[in-house]
Amino acid sequence: MSEVPHDEQRWEFVLGAAGQVEEQLAGHGRVLSGVLVDFPDAPGGLAPDLAVVAPDAVRGGRGRYQGAGVEAVLEVARPGLAEAARAYARGGVPLYVVVDPAAAACTVHTAPSPEGVYREAERVPFGNDLFLPLGGRTLVLRTDEFPSGPATPGSG
Repeated sequence: MSEVPHDEQRWEFVLGAAGQVEEQLAGHGRVLSGVLVDFPDAPGGLAPDLAVVAPDAVRGGRGRYQGAGVEAVLEVARPGLAEAARAYARGGVPLYVVVDPAAAACTVHTAPSPEGVYREAERVPFGNDLFLPLGGRTLVLRTDEFPSGPATPGSG
């Protein structure tokens, strides 16, 4: 595959994954993309590529969902994600997935700590199903159509 802009890879991922997640949630939670969510370590909020919000999540004073109500975050790999990952872990997001088109794999991070790290990680190559345990249920994402290949340098 030739190089494509990072934003195009992200959009392809969001389109493919959001539909799969929404279908499986069946009204028991919400899927957000690019929507600001408040986290204690990110005063301006963070807008993940995809966030799965629990069915009982509440909005805070600014009308945004709070990090405590986020069950999972899925993001396409790019520079600067380490800082966001720390905020997600400190905020207690139980599942953080990094989708890496260049490596054609996802890394599923679990066991967040208050120190801002995820203590467990599992690498799942594209082509394998991605199992996401969320609040007593497990979502299954097909990864065979996730975008792969290197992103165009300097894009996104």
